[in-house]
Amino acid sequence: MLQIYDSGYAAQVVADNKIPEAEPVDEPDPEAPMVGEVHKNVQVLTDLNVLEFSRLMQAMSTWVAPEQGCEFCHNPNDLASDEKYPKVVSRRMLQMTRDINTQWKTHVADTGVTCWTCHRGQAVPSGDWFRHPGEGENMQNIIGNRFEQNIAGVQAVGNSSLPYDPLSTYLNTEAPNIRVQGVTALPTGNRQSIRQAEFSYGLMIYMSQSLGVNCSFCHNTRSLAAWDQSSPQRVTAWYGIRMVRDLNVNYLNPIAPLLPKFRLSAEGDGPKVGCLTCHKGVYKPLYGQRMLEEGGHPELRGPVVRPPAEPASAAVALR
Repeated sequence: MLQIYDSGYAAQVVADNKIPEAEPVDEPDPEAPMVGEVHKNVQVLTDLNVLEFSRLMQAMSTWVAPEQGCEFCHNPNDLASDEKYPKVVSRRMLQMTRDINTQWKTHVADTGVTCWTCHRGQAVPSGDWFRHPGEGENMQNIIGNRFEQNIAGVQAVGNSSLPYDPLSTYLNTEAPNIRVQGVTALPTGNRQSIRQAEFSYGLMIYMSQSLGVNCSFCHNTRSLAAWDQSSPQRVTAWYGIRMVRDLNVNYLNPIAPLLPKFRLSAEGDGPKVGCLTCHKGVYKPLYGQRMLEEGGHPELRGPVVRPPAEPASAAVALR
């Protein structure tokens, strides 16, 4: 289970995995009004006060649109307006971020994610993907049916002859089991096909490239299928695959109709997330730096729970 790293490649991705300086934190003000008392049409971050809300908005402009600033999402003359599609999309992305940080700790643990994890100062994060149009499932030519493979130049599968769209198969709405081999020496009872194995290897190559690791990061190569001989990272990856499916089905696919045509593929497919969207070539996004910790942005973990304004005994006495 020796893990081999390409030192030259590792050096290249260091700069891509730095985090920006955190926004200054305001002194706590128990009298600060809640955001809904000051701003209109706030639908997600209603549990923040105006100081927390303003700080997060400033951070988001750094994370997503450092050149355009607030105007990327907002009409500066009417901040409450939803006329710009990035504002509506960012609202869903905030919900998605909180969902990841609360419901998918099996994958992100307490490190969590922020907008920066994917965007890195770009309005459109790198590492998104679209359904590969291919040549049509029944495309016939002089060499017969390609069966969705043997297409040159498909980076997701390492430019190999493997099926060119394993991401749509495993990371979108479909959820077949990822299988490569049978569990017996004889074919009796083995329901796995060579075609299934090829799709599985295509996904594994994509994951390997996305994390900058080889197969032994998760598997013991003497028995790739054996869970009891695999590393703990395999369990984390198992949850990661299911997390990505959940995000694409419940967040990315539904926002596709909100996007302008230039944000869609030529076939009209909307962008989706995958392992590469967050990892960007390293085994832990941002090398595991925790942007949600104290002094960071704990509000992205979920609704902020505030202590009562007065001691419980006093509250009871006043009833």
